[in-house]
Amino acid sequence: MEQRASMSIPMMKIKGKVIAYWVTTALLMFVMFSEAVGELTHQWGTLETHTILGYPLYLLTIIGIWKVLGTIALVVPRFPRLKEWAYAGMFFNMTGAFISHSVVGDGVSHLIATGSVVLLIAASWALRPQSRTLGKLTDGTCSILKRA
Repeated sequence: MEQRASMSIPMMKIKGKVIAYWVTTALLMFVMFSEAVGELTHQWGTLETHTILGYPLYLLTIIGIWKVLGTIALVVPRFPRLKEWAYAGMFFNMTGAFISHSVVGDGVSHLIATGSVVLLIAASWALRPQSRTLGKLTDGTCSILKRA
């Protein structure tokens, strides 16, 4: 009985991590896809924000398309390298947005919003299951750099 209970604790941790991954990833996908729709349809708030930041309006379409593709990359099975690129692209986009908003002196609400999305990206990336990664960075005894 005791052995059975000890085996269920690691399984509960794994299930909790999987649930946390899918919750953060679903939220991330919702946010990114919603932003993409706003950018692709040139919604008023998105249009105004890009104008305030001094970006050309054609950039809305480019970023919107990349966000849609990144969202799709996160949900499709396999393709771990593509997922890494999607996470990196989202991270660069949102940290760039955070810095841009802070440089032009936008309100704190923009910094909180973009900063929250950056944290969501980091959480989803950190919680992803082994099947969605490129592999471990270390093999337990030495660095991946030593193998190169």
